[in-house]
Amino acid sequence: MKKFIPTIISVVVILTLATLSIVLGGYTFNETQLEIFYILLIICGSSALYCFVVGEISGNNSQMDKLWSLLPIAYTWVIAIKGGMDIRLIIYAILVTLWGIRLTFNFARKGAYRIKFWEGEEDYRWAILRKNSILKKRFLWALFDLFFISIYQNLIVLAICLPALACVGSTATFGLFDYIASISAALFLLIELIADEEQWKFQQTKKALLNEGKSLEELDEPYSRGFNTIGLWGYLRHPNYLGEQGFWFALYFFVLGAGATMYGVFNMTLVGPLFLILLFLGSSTFGESISSSKYPKYSDYQRQVFKYLPLRKYKDEDDREKTEEKA
Repeated sequence: MKKFIPTIISVVVILTLATLSIVLGGYTFNETQLEIFYILLIICGSSALYCFVVGEISGNNSQMDKLWSLLPIAYTWVIAIKGGMDIRLIIYAILVTLWGIRLTFNFARKGAYRIKFWEGEEDYRWAILRKNSILKKRFLWALFDLFFISIYQNLIVLAICLPALACVGSTATFGLFDYIASISAALFLLIELIADEEQWKFQQTKKALLNEGKSLEELDEPYSRGFNTIGLWGYLRHPNYLGEQGFWFALYFFVLGAGATMYGVFNMTLVGPLFLILLFLGSSTFGESISSSKYPKYSDYQRQVFKYLPLRKYKDEDDREKTEEKA
């Protein structure tokens, strides 16, 4: 029970902030914002329908995974163009476009995209979930596909882009908060880029060594561990997730720069980045349960290294024993 306390606290804090954002952040859109919002809803609804139908027919439930990096680009440029191409909206859309290019490239090199668009490499977690004692029932899986994979994830992607919509119509000049948003978003994007490259090189090297006929235990360190501890991954367990959540939170500072907040902080569009954190809480927990079952040293990694705070460097049990002997 003790290990779940940080997660429980995080959920309570996030839900509290989300509630405050809705209650204190206002509900009204101006005429232009409302017009744009309807366009975004049409795109979102069409995407959800596409993901469900194609996913169910093809049996490949990574249709939304393929669109995750593309939809925000479309959303933010629709907002920028319909919002009058204000400098704040243009920079917002450019940052999201760079984010989308990075993520699309990273997913594409894993084999996610094919000429037959319904095919491609599927996220390994969907295959594992389909074997769940409850979800392996065809009807229940279809409901999960409809409401979580197709609808909920599409709504999350739309929601994380809505801070840009809150900036439409602002007469505030580009100022301090906008510079903070731009610089911090770029830094978090850089963290994601570095983490992606480190993970890709590690997994490709490990794969090549295993293809030579060696077992995991026969590999040299750090590949024998099975999981990556090189670079950023040695200091925090999910540098890519840190970058992802930080990027979308950083963009919220544009809302502050636009003066579209109540009490200097709250706008209802903050709900999107907050619920993205909830999604990653569940995703990281599920992913780590898989890693723990596959790699004996992963539990040691979890004990030594924080998820998102780079405060400690990972050393496996053998490394720690050698360090203690020298001391």
